[in-house]
Amino acid sequence: MTNEYPFFSQYDSCTLCPRACHANRSVVGAAHSAPLGACQMSSELRIARYGLHMWEEPCLSGDKGSGTIFFTGCPLHCIFCQNAAISRANLPGRSYSVDELSDAMLSLEEQGALNINLVTGVHYVPHIIAALDCARAHGLKLPVIYNSGGYESINTLSMLDGYIDIYLPDMKFFSTKLSTTLAKVPDYFERAKEAIAVMYAQVGKQQFDKDGILQKGLIVRHLVLPGEIFDSKHILDYLCSTYGNDITISLMNQYTPMPDMEGRLARAVLPREYDTLVDYLANLGQTNAYTQENGTVSESFIPDFE
Repeated sequence: MTNEYPFFSQYDSCTLCPRACHANRSVVGAAHSAPLGACQMSSELRIARYGLHMWEEPCLSGDKGSGTIFFTGCPLHCIFCQNAAISRANLPGRSYSVDELSDAMLSLEEQGALNINLVTGVHYVPHIIAALDCARAHGLKLPVIYNSGGYESINTLSMLDGYIDIYLPDMKFFSTKLSTTLAKVPDYFERAKEAIAVMYAQVGKQQFDKDGILQKGLIVRHLVLPGEIFDSKHILDYLCSTYGNDITISLMNQYTPMPDMEGRLARAVLPREYDTLVDYLANLGQTNAYTQENGTVSESFIPDFE
């Protein structure tokens, strides 16, 4: 497989994400009880779900839906993860070959998807590149979205240059203490800042079609966490002062407490907390922004995997 797809050698000593764990993921298969690596996955490509998704930002979902592909596993370990059913090492979904991933992309296009939306795929970038080459050779025309937790290696992003039309990263944390406590990554903000700079350099200012559907550009998501207004303000300050209205900021109010959460994380974001941040973002002069109404906390935002 390495001879056919040169990038697959990346799995032999994996540094695809900033954790750079150097795990030899190529020798760890689904039959093993403990997959190696920070992402908890081997080099066997696993997909938990793919299909049309109507709940992305309006310029991505439109009225036809975004063609989302949810990959199994994740190098981040956010304790509040809404997609914990697929981000942990319980191996949901099934194994896919490169050709099958390519076929999934083409199937989504046939179903009327407005784009191909690759959700948390950093640990499978070699597969993604090979599948996109194959799908485009068979006529895929849709814009491709790289939907990311924001914790990305700039070397891996350089492999994606020319393959991705729209970057959709999170910027989750500013505080080192917060990112260490909630995701075990003390360097989260620095890595996300570097990654977003590379993403912007690759795709540039936003471009929309006649129906207002994004064809190229950068949307940065920030999920508001309960009790963390000041951390959110630091993130909004950075994004607005660095990129302004050349990007879109998606300020999300859909934090959903998981059953095992404690303290502030066991409750939803208060309306006054979110409203404070909406006003703050407006006062920064950001007009390219999405906000959500209060009351969006719901399990309906969590896809039904498997």
